[in-house]
Amino acid sequence: MASLSLGGLNVSARRKSVQSRNAAVERRNLITVCRFSVKTLIDRSCFETIDDSSPEFNNFAAILEQILSHRLKGQITWFGYESPRSFWDYIRVACRKVSHNCICSIENMENVSSSRAKGRAWIRVALMEKHLSEYISAALRDFKTTRRFYEDGAIVLGEEANMLAGMLLGLNAIDFSFCLKGEGLDGNFPAVIDYTPYLKFTQSSDSISSDEEELRTLGSSGSESSTPENIGPPFIMDENSWYNKCKRVEQKYRLTLEQKGYLEELVRLRETQLAESVSQNKLLLQRIEDMDLAHKMEKEQLEYIIVELQDQLKSFQSLDQLSAEVSLSQTSLDPGNSQDGDGKEDGLNLLSEGKEDTPSLLGLCGSLTSVASYKSLTSLKSSEYLASPTAEMTSPGLTPS
Repeated sequence: MASLSLGGLNVSARRKSVQSRNAAVERRNLITVCRFSVKTLIDRSCFETIDDSSPEFNNFAAILEQILSHRLKGQITWFGYESPRSFWDYIRVACRKVSHNCICSIENMENVSSSRAKGRAWIRVALMEKHLSEYISAALRDFKTTRRFYEDGAIVLGEEANMLAGMLLGLNAIDFSFCLKGEGLDGNFPAVIDYTPYLKFTQSSDSISSDEEELRTLGSSGSESSTPENIGPPFIMDENSWYNKCKRVEQKYRLTLEQKGYLEELVRLRETQLAESVSQNKLLLQRIEDMDLAHKMEKEQLEYIIVELQDQLKSFQSLDQLSAEVSLSQTSLDPGNSQDGDGKEDGLNLLSEGKEDTPSLLGLCGSLTSVASYKSLTSLKSSEYLASPTAEMTSPGLTPS
């Protein structure tokens, strides 16, 4: 009994591993094919307009529908049965928060009734609006809703979902033109992916013989009448195959040699351009240094001129203050002394008109034109006038002999 239980556990574990491997391979295949289809659409859009008749678009729409329908949960009815569900049910709920969305307009379309047809119409409208990547990104950000609609292992729940949103971003550069009443909106049949445009087999150059020679070799080896004497033709075919191989190698060598010469010439051209750029860079750096030095010298000169102007402004302010003091002193003196005051004002005006005003001259002017010195001069004059009659009367020349 223990061996049976262990065997059952091993079988279930092996089955789970196979299922997980198959799911991973399916996800990888769908994402890779989607990348190829997007590149094909971008290349085709350079030559013609993409519409419903384009096989590249039909294949892309089928791939996107398969991705959005991967491991989608069914809808549980009242009786406990699970009915199939379309990816439009998920898009309608997850993309309702997108600004200026087209969900309501697609729901109100008259000629589209089934859920699958509405999903296909949404793909076309989103491509024409250039908002398909925005819709997918908004739906993937609503992780709670995504988790509610999809099972474990779905593409929209894995790391491939971010790659899907990035791939669809390149479709915004294409101008699509669709008719929403065409046969592509028929929701009665599931979408089928055509893998043949993305499958390509290239025979390696190391293969000795071509397909015809391989068929001949197989036919000769499988015949009943093959004997050791019939070994001659294969050797001749081998020599021909070696000759063809040498021809192919020689052709590749010539092509590589031409490419080598082209690349060497391109490298020499780039080296000369680089040397010219370096020399021009040095000249520009030297000019920048010279301009910086000139700007510094100009700045120093302007600062020196500003200092000189400030000194002259201070001297002019001191002269204005001095003239104001002199005017006050003139008002306090007698009217008879107005002539002397006018003379002093003229002297001050002469001093103010001078271009070079030094602190020594300002001090001298202040000592000569101050009120105290002016009063001392007037008192001295008055004393001289008073002493002159007595001097004349007491002079020896006027006394009697």
